[in-house]
Amino acid sequence: MNQSNLYQKIYEIVADIPEGRVATYGQIAWMAGRPNAPRVVGYAMSRVPFDLDLPCHRVVNKAGEMAPDHVFGSGQLQRSLLEKEGITFLENGCIDMKKCQWRIFGEDEE
Repeated sequence: MNQSNLYQKIYEIVADIPEGRVATYGQIAWMAGRPNAPRVVGYAMSRVPFDLDLPCHRVVNKAGEMAPDHVFGSGQLQRSLLEKEGITFLENGCIDMKKCQWRIFGEDEE
């Protein structure tokens, strides 16, 4: 799979992340068939064409931390967008991944 095809696959996956859920870079890499390439997902996210209007704010690291400030202008902006969707945060400021991570299998079994 060449880079543009991989990026397209990543963008399709990100477009499918439901409101009120988040996905990790590693999770998206796995779903795109490149389980050892979570950094590639990060690179793809930094190059999203504006007109795709993807919910990039729903992509987080495995610890549930906000992206660096330069990504959204501030981590607070990303957090605000996620809170509006019902994402909950732990006392340490990280997303409650047990409650909020997108599960492609068994989503409604909680």
